[in-house]
Order: sequence, then C-alpha cells, then structure tokens
Amino acid sequence: MKPVLLISQGAYNRPYDPTPSREDIDVTKRLSDSGKVLGIELLDHIIIGDRRFISLKEKGYV
Repeated sequence: MKPVLLISQGAYNRPYDPTPSREDIDVTKRLSDSGKVLGIELLDHIIIGDRRFISLKEKGYV
C-alpha cells in the first residue's frame, strides 16, 4: 500500500473484459478496510478494459 499512498493512485492493465473478479472485489475490500484503520478513504477502484470501465464504487464494493 505504501507505493500507492506515495503517488495517491495505483493502476494495472486489463486488456479484456473489465468485469471485476472475486480477487478484485477482495483486494478492494482489504484496501478499503486498511485505509479506514489509517484514516485514508479509498475513493474508488476502477477497472479499465475492452473499451469500457467499471467502477467498484458504483457497484457498491467501496
């Protein structure tokens, strides 16, 4: 989490369907929970792929 905190964002490439996997949802939950302990709000987790994106915040996971 430290490198992401230093730049205030994180990213990775998903060249196919951006539908969140179970791992995406679990990682989002862990980051959100960790951030709460540290007093840092997770604003969103956005997956970009195949010419569209999905916001995990809009899906209710953040």
